[in-house]
Amino acid sequence: MSEYKPELTTAPKHGHKSLLYSEVVSDLNSLDSVDIAVLGIPYGSPYSIDDVTCDQTNAPTAVRQASDRAVRSIERYDFDIGGPLMDNQPIRMVDCGDIVGDARALGGHYAAAEAVIRKILSLGGLPLVIGGDHGVPIPVLRAMDSMGPITLVQIDAHLDWRQEVNGVTDGLSSPIRRASEMEHIGEIFQIGLRANGSARQEEVDAALAYGSHLITADELHDVGAEAILSRIPDGGNYYLTLDADGIDPTIMPAVAGPALGGVTYSEARKIIQGLVKKGRVVGMDIVEITPKKDLNGITAITACRFFVNLIGTAVRAGYFKK
Repeated sequence: MSEYKPELTTAPKHGHKSLLYSEVVSDLNSLDSVDIAVLGIPYGSPYSIDDVTCDQTNAPTAVRQASDRAVRSIERYDFDIGGPLMDNQPIRMVDCGDIVGDARALGGHYAAAEAVIRKILSLGGLPLVIGGDHGVPIPVLRAMDSMGPITLVQIDAHLDWRQEVNGVTDGLSSPIRRASEMEHIGEIFQIGLRANGSARQEEVDAALAYGSHLITADELHDVGAEAILSRIPDGGNYYLTLDADGIDPTIMPAVAGPALGGVTYSEARKIIQGLVKKGRVVGMDIVEITPKKDLNGITAITACRFFVNLIGTAVRAGYFKK
């Protein structure tokens, strides 16, 4: 297991140096504690050499750049959360920058990501992760092995239960399969499933055999977010992984595989806020954004707004009371 070292991350690149005006911290060893920590994990586990530096590696920067379009200023009233982002509380939110990648040592960035997440957790921080592709939750969840049982909630058009693709077992089509093998992961809820992706009948059978709750986008639309939330046990630890293609492409168009009829902003907002209030959200990631395909930055803005809803609701739920 890798140990945390400051050189595992690199500072945000340009423009807004952090997500939602948070403090940039390049060395977590300089902190005694933290409430919220943002981490960019640009690189996944590629299926081909062309995937090593695909456009999704630019997503952490793109989401940070949308900060001032998602939140004009953190002291202003926000009607989605019922007041200013931090509710005028002394919340310490930091941005750790991005995990460093090394083309000569593919896979090393997963070990680095796990080490940084472990450090964030040791400081008492709530990790907010910006991918990168959907392989990103694998090292994040590995780092949470002392926090089980964790209920895993996925918003996604796709099932992500592949055993391997091109011999790669920890890539973007496999995160939920890998999570299901972790002893500290309990129930799994997969919300927004629709259309056609990498899943074959064998992956569907494997998910059902595990006991995963497969909830299509149509079912969500028909019964509503509150009904879906009522199926998730209260009082648990929840990790939320949000694939941008799980959201309807009218508001998150910058994805590789847009699928019509996705989760709406209102539905996702209710799920995020509902999870925060049901128990304890121990982490969240947003992955699979392809910035070059964005339209007026709406995908990046929407990602920021999802983080706003998590942060604002967690603050008001007393997550960071000293």
